[in-house]
Amino acid sequence: MGVVDPFSVARAAGLELIGKSEGLTLTDGTMELCADFTRMLPRLKRGRLQQELLVKAARTKGIEQPWAIDATAGFGEDSLLLAAAGFTVDLYEQDCVIAALLKDALDRAADEPALATAVARMRLHAGEDSIAGLRHTAELIGRGELAAPDAVYLDPMFPERTKSAAVKKKFQLLHHLEQPCADEEALVQAALAVHPRKVVIKRPGHCLPALSRAINLRARPFATMFWCRRARSLRAIAGAPSVSCRSGAYFQGCDVRCHPPQYSHL
Repeated sequence: MGVVDPFSVARAAGLELIGKSEGLTLTDGTMELCADFTRMLPRLKRGRLQQELLVKAARTKGIEQPWAIDATAGFGEDSLLLAAAGFTVDLYEQDCVIAALLKDALDRAADEPALATAVARMRLHAGEDSIAGLRHTAELIGRGELAAPDAVYLDPMFPERTKSAAVKKKFQLLHHLEQPCADEEALVQAALAVHPRKVVIKRPGHCLPALSRAINLRARPFATMFWCRRARSLRAIAGAPSVSCRSGAYFQGCDVRCHPPQYSHL
């Protein structure tokens, strides 16, 4: 299979990739979208970073150089949070247009002193299918050629909203390119196959039925949740009775209770 040209793919979707002074930009002639990590700087400040819900969910105690796989990288903002928190992060982004925007953002961020250290820990697998990548990683781990990752992060693209409220600009353009994850169960199973310490899954409340089929759990819907469970016990959740708490629901045997307002740590 030859190299896919992101500029041609964007044009086929009715969009254009344009090189501008601020960076590679995706546009439909009306809206413009450019990946830019400098907008994340306030969230990377000391003190605030450790309060990020994703960082709380993914961090592993006693690991000096943790390794995470972001199987659904998108624009890499969540991966940047993990990298700034000390993780080495492998980012998988299958869509070549989004991957091109992400690579451009990584290249520019490498020249920013405030971002360079974190970005140096981010390794992009542009245009690669994350399920295939996870399965290959599982084979290497099985042969003893690679240690298991500490965390796998999954944030598949949300299905399009049915509400009349306007969708954010980012998603309006991205829905021209990338469809919602067609097989969340296969993605979850591929994540489990690499035997990570934790699997962290970000889902909106209205997507819970698909997630529940994938990992056999039920919970009261939040607007957005980070489900985090020690990977070795994910399958054991099936049939575990849920117990209500003031901020939502958690399950017997969970690591800690969920933290309000939109965070479930299972």
